[in-house]
Amino acid sequence: MLAALGWGSLAASSLVIGALLAFARDWSRWQIGAVLAFGAGALISAVSFELWQEGFQIGGLGWTGLGLALGALTYFTCDSALDRHSSQGGEANTGTGLALGAFLDGIPEQLVLGIGLAGGGPVSIALLVAIFASNLPEAIGSATGMEAGGSPRRSVLLLWLGVAVACALATGAGYLIADTASGGLHAAVNGFAAGALLVMLIDSMVPAATRDAGRPAGLITALGFAVAAVLSSLS
Repeated sequence: MLAALGWGSLAASSLVIGALLAFARDWSRWQIGAVLAFGAGALISAVSFELWQEGFQIGGLGWTGLGLALGALTYFTCDSALDRHSSQGGEANTGTGLALGAFLDGIPEQLVLGIGLAGGGPVSIALLVAIFASNLPEAIGSATGMEAGGSPRRSVLLLWLGVAVACALATGAGYLIADTASGGLHAAVNGFAAGALLVMLIDSMVPAATRDAGRPAGLITALGFAVAAVLSSLS
């Protein structure tokens, strides 16, 4: 259990590190767009190989598809509610959307990590690097956008710390429920994360990357996908 919490904390720490990196230097709009584009590519790879494919193999199309639909609708509903109640716009809303996506993706992703650790399998360094490769751009882009929208740095850091703690605890929860978690539940959890990520990518991350980085965003996205796909194959 303690080992699961330790690995979960290590994986989730990338969210806080990303927020700290956002405040460690001044980022130009193009740099933020490039970071988001790379992260979008990495997340597309995660949806394709780490989430959907794995869920399909474990629990089949039905459970994975059900999870995907629930994840997509959950993100869409929560993000719409945040937009309606926010007095800010533009970059601030983009930052909030990225944080919501990281939360809705991170919880099920690290539940799955905990379930895998309970099974006695070794932790793949390549998998941890892949998690960092996708989490860092999300946190950097979100924290920068929220600060540009007027949010105090302290509030932004506390938000990302809270998301990281929740994700780390999810790893422990996955470890505890591993004995009772069926293949269908495992697949649905994977699908939920995939659905939330897909809606977040189209609604928040890709538009912001294209807006800030311009035409090179597509090439950088392809690079992020390639790097994450290679890491996934190594894990």
